[in-house]
Amino acid sequence: MSTVALNEAAFDRYADNVRDDGWVVVPDAIDLALCDEIAEGLLQLERELGTVPADNLFEGLRTFRIYNLLIHGPLYEQIPLHSNVLPIVERVLDPGLLISSLSSIAIGPDEDAQLIHADDQLVPLPKPHPPIICNTMWAITDFTEENGATRLVPGTHLADDSPNPLEHYQSIPAEMAKGSVLVWVGSLWHGGGANHTNERRVGIAMNYCAGYIRQQENQQLGIPRGIARQFPRRLQELCGYSIYNGLMGHIDKQHPGKLLLGGDELANLVWDLTKIEST
Repeated sequence: MSTVALNEAAFDRYADNVRDDGWVVVPDAIDLALCDEIAEGLLQLERELGTVPADNLFEGLRTFRIYNLLIHGPLYEQIPLHSNVLPIVERVLDPGLLISSLSSIAIGPDEDAQLIHADDQLVPLPKPHPPIICNTMWAITDFTEENGATRLVPGTHLADDSPNPLEHYQSIPAEMAKGSVLVWVGSLWHGGGANHTNERRVGIAMNYCAGYIRQQENQQLGIPRGIARQFPRRLQELCGYSIYNGLMGHIDKQHPGKLLLGGDELANLVWDLTKIEST
């Protein structure tokens, strides 16, 4: 099954849903053949890397996670740039957004529900505040209440505080078919669900942040420069080889694309708007 490219009106509608409700499910966003390719690739990576579950309740004792996926080949480079997803997130944040992290989350059988949390609760800003984080979860397999679909606490993106991970909160499952994508703002309380089935629930956590927020994973050190040089220019920008609003991210008034990746881009800093032209 092939997906249909979303249009501008659909991007606007989904972004409005995220801003108003804190989340939205975009059905049939990802081609199922790509989902299958990712699922197979993740299994191979887990074998090659010897991936095992973590030893803490937050990441899960029966959940397999692979971080920093961009270093593992062109298959994963498609994810941050996906034409049915990125435009929605750009509308929620702005086009100067960055990749915060890209990882896989495979919830295994008999896994317990994850602690409820907000993705922005470590950022010391008063709440509620404008969106600074917008995350997406790709359904590489079907997400059901039984197999660990992400749990959401509706309305909490407007709360004036963050959840206590040790408390229980009423939540709903973000059930969605394989190929769908859940998009939510970082202030929405949520957590992975419990898996009561014999199959893995596999998702891709493609997380973005505003260009002025520190990324969860250090993209510049985590991705070897030789690999970053081969990325499409837009992906390089999303990794942080860019300048936000004409200022943030420059290196001695030089564009990081020029100094780090061998490009020829000028910084065009906001300060240059005040240049005095010689006569």
